[in-house]
Amino acid sequence: MRPRQSALAASCWIAAAALYLVAEAVSASAFPGYSYAANYISDLGVPDTEAFQGRAIDSPLHLLMNTAFVLHGVLFVVAALAARSLAAGSPTTGRPAARRWFTVLAVAHGVGIVLVGLFHGSQASVENGLVVLHVLGAAVAIIAGNAAAVVAGVALLRHAPEQRSRGARWVGVLSVALGAIGLVGLVMLAVDPAWTAVDLLPDGVWERVAVNAILAWELLAGVAVLSTAGSRTDRVHTGTNGRLAERSAA
Repeated sequence: MRPRQSALAASCWIAAAALYLVAEAVSASAFPGYSYAANYISDLGVPDTEAFQGRAIDSPLHLLMNTAFVLHGVLFVVAALAARSLAAGSPTTGRPAARRWFTVLAVAHGVGIVLVGLFHGSQASVENGLVVLHVLGAAVAIIAGNAAAVVAGVALLRHAPEQRSRGARWVGVLSVALGAIGLVGLVMLAVDPAWTAVDLLPDGVWERVAVNAILAWELLAGVAVLSTAGSRTDRVHTGTNGRLAERSAA
């Protein structure tokens, strides 16, 4: 991986996750009675003070949360495109099909979460019909984000060199696991209240399982890219210094 592209991909993924989590925490702290278990994340982005679907909505910092949604989507896509160009020359993730699927899913995730930030889950959106874009964006963002983690993980597991990439294989295993957990969280968000006599967990918990799996993968990917770039830089420096020493000795 080239240093500048590695730094771009890693910093964008880490910044996207950190920005999202900080904005969520700050917005929630200003929301009277906000519950991480009972409220949806997107309740923090609703500009109206109202009762909606049995939940009291009052988010003074809705602009902050909506900005975080949009920036997260943009940063995720930028990181994925940088990583895609890096992977083109990599023996572990350079397969065109894997890169293509990862890129499509990453862009879909970015577009989906931008829609969440632009169109709110509110009574006004229900009345004007724009809530469809909010729900569609949320579903696409969660499905595509977690699927992108799975695709990246499978690519690492299938194509990592057997002898030298134990770290890459562990990143692959964790990527697949996080993506699978996120998708299960989404399924349970839809199934739990509709098909079980007693809710196993509140909706807000299932939603956060689905979303936070993506955030965790972003942090994992960012750290892994930085680690890989650092180890390759060390090898280059070591090799260069060794050649210089040989020439001096000669």
